[in-house]
Amino acid sequence: MVGGRLPIRHREWVFHQATKPSWLAWFVVRAFLQVLPLTVLITLGLVWGLDSPLPLAVACGSLGLVVGVYFAVSYAIESTDHRMTKYGYPRAAASTYRKERATETDRERQLRYDAAWRSAE
Repeated sequence: MVGGRLPIRHREWVFHQATKPSWLAWFVVRAFLQVLPLTVLITLGLVWGLDSPLPLAVACGSLGLVVGVYFAVSYAIESTDHRMTKYGYPRAAASTYRKERATETDRERQLRYDAAWRSAE
């Protein structure tokens, strides 16, 4: 189920998915798949229920899809952190972990940069 919750025994896997470098891409895919059925339902309702022209109904449905995914992505960090609390992790655990990893990565990049460019001075 796309919008459902996995059993608690999968909590480590869920945390890994929420903290890996491609977490936002997976979040967007998940949001897209959650909004898509409602979008299709609205489009079909416009065509069959209100006799709307198909191009107009598709345009309205597409706009709803874009707005729904945009809204979901706007709150991606908060939503992911809230999802982690449902698995027993402390508040903001995923975003804190991602920030720590980014800090380490930035530090390593700076060291490589300094070794390549600052040593020549």
